[in-house]
Amino acid sequence: MALGAGSYDIHVEAGLLDRAGEHVPAPAGDRPTVIVTDEIVAPLHLERLLNGLGGPAETIVLPAGERTKSWSQLERLTERLLELGVERGDHILALGGGVIGDLTGFAASILRRGCRFVQVPTTLLAQVDSSVGGKTAINSAAGKNLVGAFHQPSAVLIDPAVLATLPDRELRAGYAEVVKYGLLGDADFYAWCEANAAAVLAGDDAAQAHAIAVSCRAKAAVVAADERETKGRRALLNLGHTFGHALEAELGFSGRLLHGEAVAAGMALAARYSARLGLMAPGEATRISEHVRAAGLPSTIPDGARSPQRLVQHMRQDKKAAAGRVPLILMRRIGEAFVYPEADMEDVERFLTEECAA
Repeated sequence: MALGAGSYDIHVEAGLLDRAGEHVPAPAGDRPTVIVTDEIVAPLHLERLLNGLGGPAETIVLPAGERTKSWSQLERLTERLLELGVERGDHILALGGGVIGDLTGFAASILRRGCRFVQVPTTLLAQVDSSVGGKTAINSAAGKNLVGAFHQPSAVLIDPAVLATLPDRELRAGYAEVVKYGLLGDADFYAWCEANAAAVLAGDDAAQAHAIAVSCRAKAAVVAADERETKGRRALLNLGHTFGHALEAELGFSGRLLHGEAVAAGMALAARYSARLGLMAPGEATRISEHVRAAGLPSTIPDGARSPQRLVQHMRQDKKAAAGRVPLILMRRIGEAFVYPEADMEDVERFLTEECAA
């Protein structure tokens, strides 16, 4: 990741957990390296990481699930990190999916006014998206990721081999973020996804490695051009997220809808809304919805979230909103997304009303 003095390496290699010590400096003296993980990931991958570090380590195991990105768990984590004597120069390891990565990164950003951390993502979604770029956050009652900070990791260690333990639903959810990179700026990669989705989801090593590498390069290029989302370029990475976050919020950030599933539905909604506005050909929007469904992901508003008024209320809480206006990421065609700066939320509500009735 080319960010001047804040640049860091993104390592992608099978078996990387077993050699983690080659990329993570040990704390000074005899102090342990601290690993943050969750109750699902720990029994699957913690031992390999501990062996790969080859030195003393302490582990903090948190509950699994989106609700762990909360004030209470942030307090619990930061207090424990302080008890363990973590210093600014140490590297806190975030072993897990997007929840653990986001929470650990945010804790590192505020602990002693900024500590180092390393992302060790164990889900496809985290490997291709959330572990790269330095966005860290927790959720609040008002919405998703509304309390956070930009805080880049010192390194990202991606071991595609860990995906073999990932439940099918989680793998599909992560695949939504892979598709996103094709939609927002690479029509050829989107066509590759259409041809190779089955292989990626079936665990084909070469297909997964290619999907991860292309996605990470795409995100790294966008972040390097607009690290703190001040120029508009980085906002494109939110394709599908404004609609998707509203769906997640309406369902209480529960297991009823995984983040990647919400993004998939959100991208399909963004495509259909783009077509409604005459920005995208209807056939292109249909092509997107069909691919999302073919990958086993939702392309419509799920049951339990079919309240247009409440969805619009959630969208107004989007962190990109300014002066009461909500920008949307829409598309002119597959491979060309853009920021639609001032969405008419009354029209969006009419659109969602039609979608809920469909």
